[in-house]
Amino acid sequence: MTLLSLTQIEAAERSRLLEVQRYDIEVDMTGLLEGDLFASVSTITFSCSEPGTSTFVDCAADISRATLNGTDLDLGTAAGGRLPLPGLAADNVLVVEASTTNTGSGEGILRTVDPTDGLVYVWTSLETDEARRLWACFDQPDLKAPHKFTVLAPASWTVTSNSGPDLVEDAKRADARVWHFGDTPRLSTYVVVVNAGPFHEIRQQHDGYDLGFFCRQSLVAHLERDVEELVTLTRQGLAFFGDKFGIAFPQSRYDQVFVPNLGGAMENWGCVTYGDSQLFRTPPSHNQRAVRAEFVLHEMAHMWFGDLVTMQWWDDLWLNEAFASWASNWAMSQATEFSDQWASFLALYKRPAYEMDMGPGRHPIRGAVADVNGAMANFDSITYVKGQSVLHQLMAYIGEDAFVEGLRAYFRKHAFANTVLDDLMGAYGEAAGRDLSSWTASWLDRAGTDVLALDGSTVRAESPDDQAPRPHRINIATYAVAGDELRQVAVTSTELTGESTEVDLPTGDLHLLNAEDLTFAAVRPDAESLRLMLDHLGDFPEPLSRALVVGTITQLLLLGELAPGAGAAAIARGLHSEHNPALVEPFLSVGHHVADRWARPDESPALRSALADAALVLSQDPVNRQPALRTLAANATTDQHWAALDAAAAESADSDLAWRMMIRRSELGQRDDDAVARLLEQDADPDAGIKRLKVLAASPDEESKEAVWRAFFVDYAVPASRDTLELGAIFWRPAQAELLAPYTHRYLAELPDLKGGMLNQGVVIRAMYPHAVGDESFLAAALAATEDESVSLYARNQLRAQSFVLGRLHQARTIR
Repeated sequence: MTLLSLTQIEAAERSRLLEVQRYDIEVDMTGLLEGDLFASVSTITFSCSEPGTSTFVDCAADISRATLNGTDLDLGTAAGGRLPLPGLAADNVLVVEASTTNTGSGEGILRTVDPTDGLVYVWTSLETDEARRLWACFDQPDLKAPHKFTVLAPASWTVTSNSGPDLVEDAKRADARVWHFGDTPRLSTYVVVVNAGPFHEIRQQHDGYDLGFFCRQSLVAHLERDVEELVTLTRQGLAFFGDKFGIAFPQSRYDQVFVPNLGGAMENWGCVTYGDSQLFRTPPSHNQRAVRAEFVLHEMAHMWFGDLVTMQWWDDLWLNEAFASWASNWAMSQATEFSDQWASFLALYKRPAYEMDMGPGRHPIRGAVADVNGAMANFDSITYVKGQSVLHQLMAYIGEDAFVEGLRAYFRKHAFANTVLDDLMGAYGEAAGRDLSSWTASWLDRAGTDVLALDGSTVRAESPDDQAPRPHRINIATYAVAGDELRQVAVTSTELTGESTEVDLPTGDLHLLNAEDLTFAAVRPDAESLRLMLDHLGDFPEPLSRALVVGTITQLLLLGELAPGAGAAAIARGLHSEHNPALVEPFLSVGHHVADRWARPDESPALRSALADAALVLSQDPVNRQPALRTLAANATTDQHWAALDAAAAESADSDLAWRMMIRRSELGQRDDDAVARLLEQDADPDAGIKRLKVLAASPDEESKEAVWRAFFVDYAVPASRDTLELGAIFWRPAQAELLAPYTHRYLAELPDLKGGMLNQGVVIRAMYPHAVGDESFLAAALAATEDESVSLYARNQLRAQSFVLGRLHQARTIR
C-alpha cells in the first residue's frame, strides 16, 4: 500500500470540522509472542461542526471491519491509509477493527527477539504519523484527546503505557492477561505508547512521584548499576522544570523504558522510551553519562513542551525539539553535576549544525511544511542544535528573568492545547517588554550562519543572504599573554546591529569573540589572534573559552580558512594540559575527527600518532583514563602505544578496550579471526555481534566490507543506536578510498529503498554517508540524487548537507 501523506490544508480542514472527545483502543499483542501479528479495535468518539459533511480517518493497517454510528462502512473505499467517513452526524462513534504483520521493520512498532535468551520485546514509537499503522485515528497533532488503552498480552509480559495500569487481570484465554489503563490527559496521537515484553522493572518513590525503570532481562545488571544515577537525574529534572516552568509534571507516575533497536528516544507522555544502548555495557565515561543525562532531560522537557503544549502543525516542529534540546542543557548546567555542559555542547555538538547551516542543505528553523512527509526532513541539526542555540541567544537578548516568566505564562495559558510560534514569542515579548517580531523573522525565518570578525574596535558581521545581519547579544573576552599563560582582562557585553558595531574594548593581546557562546555565528579571528588561540588553547582559564577555540577550529575548516593539520595539532597540544572531564572526551573526539577525516592522507598518520601521544599522557589521569585509552586504541601507532594498551587491557574487568584494539589492528591489516571469535564468545552483551562487525568494517578487504554492507542494507541486522554511527565511521576508512570507491555509489542506490521508521532511517543515512572517501564523481552523483523524488526528502536534505562538508573537506586538504 502506498500511503498518502496528510497535507497541512487537509489537517486544517479536518481540525475545523472535528473535535475528538476520546479514543478507546483495545490492543491484542498475543500474536507477537511467537509471530508477527498485532491487532487493534479503535473506538473514536467525536463531534462534527457541520453534520452531513464527510472526512476520513487514518488507518494504514489491514481493516477487517469498520462501523460509523452503528452502520458498516464500505472497506473497498479505503485507500492510501485512509478510510472515508461519509455523512457525519453531529455526534459520532467510529469503531475500526484492524491488524498488521508489519512489526519487524520499526515503522511505528518493532518486535525484537533477544539473541541471548530468545525473549521477545515490543515497542511502539508513533512520531510523526505512525499511529495510523497500528490503529485508526485522526493522526495529526492538533486533534488532541484522552486515550484509554486495554491491552491483551502474553501472561509473562509486562505492559507499559502513558500511565500505570488501573487493573491487570487474567484473560479468558489461557496464558494471557488483560491490562486496563485509565484515560490519559488530552494528548496528540503521536505521544501515546504501548510497550510490552518480559521487562525487568525497578520502582522508587520520591518527591511525590512514582518512578519506574524497565529493561530487557539480559541487561538487568547494567540497569541496576546505573539506576541510582538515573533516579537522581529524574528527580533533579522534575524539580527543576516544575519550578522553572511554573507547573509540576501533572501525574505521579513517570516511567522510562529501555528497549532494543530504537535509534534514539521518544517522549511519550509519562512513559519515555530509549534505545537500550543507553545502558552502557561497560561502566560509562563522563561524556557517555552526560549524553545519557541529556537524553533523560530532553525527553522530560518534552512533557511540557510537546506533550502538555503541542505545536498546531509540523511547521513549528522546532517548538518541540529545539526547546527540549535547549532546556536539557540548561537543566544539566544548573541542576546536575554536569555544570560545564554548555562547554561540552559547544565543543562536540554545535559542529553538525554549522555544517548544515553553512551549506546548501540549510533551511530556516521555521519553514513551510506542506505535508507530514515534509516534516521528517526537518528532524536535523538545524532544528535541534541551531534551534536551541537561538533560544540560548534569546535568553541572553531579553534576560533570564523575562525568559522564564514568558515560559510560565505560555504554559499557564496553553496547557493541553496547541499553539503556533506567535504564541510563544508573544509571551516572551510581553515578559520582556520588547517587540520581538523583527528578531523572530531574522532568527527563525532565515537560513544560514552569520560570520563575525573583529577589526580593531569594530565588530563586523557578514550575512549569509542579501539581508542585514541578525541582531546578536554577545560577549567579547579580552586576554593578556604573560609568558606561557593567558590572563583574562575583562569581558565586554554588546549588542550587535547591522554590518558593523563599535565596541569599547580594553587593551589586550587577544580578543575572543562570542565568549560564553551566547549566539549562533561563525567567528573569523584575525591572523594574530588565531595564532595565539591555537598556541594557547590549553591556557584559557575558562572551560567555555577553551571549547570556543575548538569550535572555531571546526568553523574555520568549513570556511576553508584553516589547514586541517594545524587544527589537529593545536587540539593535540591542548589535550596535554586538559583535565576537565567535560572537555577531555569532546576534545579527543574532535581531534580524532580532524586528524582522521579532514587531514590529507599523507599527513593523517602522523597527526593521529600525535593525538595518541596526547591520549597516552591523559591515560595517567584516573579521571580521564577511560576516554584517553579509547582514543589511544583508535589511533595507536607506536610500540609504546601498544604496550600501554596491552597492559590496560590485561587489567580491565571487561572487553571494551580489547574490542577497540582489535578494530585498530584490523584497520592496520592485522586482524586475528581466532582472537575475535574468542572475544565474541566471552562477551555477554546481547549486541556483541555489532562489535565483531566493527572489526570487519575496519578491515581493508572486500569480503569484510561486503559482509558489513549486507548487515546494513540487506539483512537489516545492525541495531539502531550510537554504535551504528561508529560502525559507519569505521567502515569508511580514508586510507581505504580505492577499495571503498564502488560502495560510495552503492550508498546512493540504497537510499530510495531504506526500511524502518523515522529514527532508524535517519541513523543509517548519516552513518553510511562516505565521509572523507567520496570523490568528485560521487559528489556529482550525490548532487543528482538530491533531485530524485524517489529518495525521501529527509535523505535528500542530508545528502546536500553532508556533500557540502565533503566538498569543503576536499578544499581544506589543499591548504598548506
